[in-house]
Amino acid sequence: MPTQTTISITLKDGSKKEIASGSNGIDLAKAISNSLAKKSIGLSVNGELQDINAVLKDGDLVEIVTVDDPRSYDFLRHSSAHVLACAVQNLFKGARIANGPSIENGFYYDFEIADHQLTPEDLSKIEKEMQKLIDEDLKFVKVNVEDANKQISEFKSIGEKFKAENLEEHKDHSPTLYTLQKEGKTVWNDFCKGPHIGSSKQIKAFKLTSISGAYWHADETREKLQRIYGTSWWSKEDLEAHIKRLEEAEKRDHRKLGRQLDLFSIQEETGPGLILWHPKLAYLRTQIENFWREIHEKAGYELVYTPHIARNELWDISGHNEFYKENMFSMEIDEQKYVLKPMNCPFHVKIYDSCRHSYRELPIRMGELGTVYRYERSGVMHGLARVRGFTQDDAHIFCRKDQFVDEIKGVIKLVDEIYSKFGLTYSAELSTKPADAIGTPEIWDFAEAGLKKALDEYGLAYQLNPGDGAFYGPKIDFKLKDAIGRVWQGATIQLDFNLPKRFDIKYTDKDGTQQQPVMVHRAIFGSLERIGAVLIEHFAGAFPLWLSYKQAIVLPIADRHLEYAQKMNEILREKGIRSEVDDRAESVNAKIRDAQIEKIPYMLIIGDKEIAENKVSVRHRKKADIGSMTIEEITNKIFEEIKNKIIE
Repeated sequence: MPTQTTISITLKDGSKKEIASGSNGIDLAKAISNSLAKKSIGLSVNGELQDINAVLKDGDLVEIVTVDDPRSYDFLRHSSAHVLACAVQNLFKGARIANGPSIENGFYYDFEIADHQLTPEDLSKIEKEMQKLIDEDLKFVKVNVEDANKQISEFKSIGEKFKAENLEEHKDHSPTLYTLQKEGKTVWNDFCKGPHIGSSKQIKAFKLTSISGAYWHADETREKLQRIYGTSWWSKEDLEAHIKRLEEAEKRDHRKLGRQLDLFSIQEETGPGLILWHPKLAYLRTQIENFWREIHEKAGYELVYTPHIARNELWDISGHNEFYKENMFSMEIDEQKYVLKPMNCPFHVKIYDSCRHSYRELPIRMGELGTVYRYERSGVMHGLARVRGFTQDDAHIFCRKDQFVDEIKGVIKLVDEIYSKFGLTYSAELSTKPADAIGTPEIWDFAEAGLKKALDEYGLAYQLNPGDGAFYGPKIDFKLKDAIGRVWQGATIQLDFNLPKRFDIKYTDKDGTQQQPVMVHRAIFGSLERIGAVLIEHFAGAFPLWLSYKQAIVLPIADRHLEYAQKMNEILREKGIRSEVDDRAESVNAKIRDAQIEKIPYMLIIGDKEIAENKVSVRHRKKADIGSMTIEEITNKIFEEIKNKIIE
């Protein structure tokens, strides 16, 4: 049989391209156009990202990844991480490498360095060594591991125990190494699946950003490591823009603003991951809770309260003891085991199951601001955003199969209504059946089709996230975008086939048969702690008027203006506006400066002229002076902004 001299490649648009047998991605790109070849970074071959020099086969579906494609950053940043590791090992001969992936907007690498604790001053030295390696035009070359046991022995012989352990774990999965080569000679390697760029010279703009601690495999009982974070971009302009975003993000860091504005604290005596809400942030939380209850009652939800603990048997039935035990806190009371609830859903199921239900009663929408407790490792806790005790804005819908599409659309509408009051935009993802899914294929097909239908009928654009659903059902995730473009996890809508079956809950259908309801889990904020973190950073601590602990402050210029100032303050407070008088013996400029630092929305300044005209001079924290007004005018203005939840 003659050797095939050409192969046929299917491109993204469905067209075919004939190229020589044995061709790689660069050959394909050149066959299409020279300009494409210059921008080519990597490939997507049959849905899998591969190196640009990967050899193609007849019938492959190929998409060329260029620098304009967001996926190109996976190639760039993973490769930047390898250059970082090589540089560190050049500078610190005792360094042993662990893992080094690309992450959102950057990369990191973990090291064990026995004789040196990395400092911020080391980063500039490492950057210089990285630039030297980049300038040497090192090639990224993929090497198949032919004898895994031999390679593991080689790693161990030079002290690379982490590389050896990784290879041992994956030695039956066609393992590969990636090498950095200079003039055909290997100068560095690591066990790695890839993909990577072709040459270190393609790294145009990078910066090392920070150092932190880590544990091998995130296990606190294993080796403690030193982690270096970095970022890399295709141009210096993009890098500079990113650095500016990082600087702005640092200013907005909710932990920093939490201290500066006296919003919350986490104290040693109360324990890590357990939040103390100080009055200012507690007021914001109260307003959010009131808004949440009001909007949910209008949407037909019935609000419930459930205990913070339950007997161990409840979590046996729910399956949490089987699937979630390492994240749960337990205790023993009266010689019986109890668990601090990690989730509210089993309690809501028990409330549903406390009486019989007819098909006419469904849907039943049950909501709770329920506080739960989950064990989070100390290394992953992060201010308000990742904690051990938090309050979920939890709700569960029990409905018939013919109702759940409309119920999902109703939840999406609530997401719209709620997020719009905070000026938060979002995108949606539909996550489908994972490998460990429970339930029949027919149930999954029905559920996924229903979620798609709800999204399509509502008119909400979404990305498909194959295989990332929960084991008990598919889900819709909402990703929030804040004022400086960062993405946060937001609302989630999940279908659950697991709990209704485990608790054997039913309703009586119109034909008298007992049917299992469809159960929908949903949370819009996710948790009050996390939305607190999002809002602090989104607004940089300058909360909208309706969420501000202090909404106005009256600033008398001198002591002779104090009586009139107190009178104006009484009028504001009678109208329900949270205000106070700054009667300190300070200059009015100092009072204005302090009010600005405290981020109070309105400052009402009073002097001789204002008293003579029976007015106040109004200053806004962002718009500066906005003119002279009567107390009635400014009171009505503030009251209307609060009532309508206006965002500046």
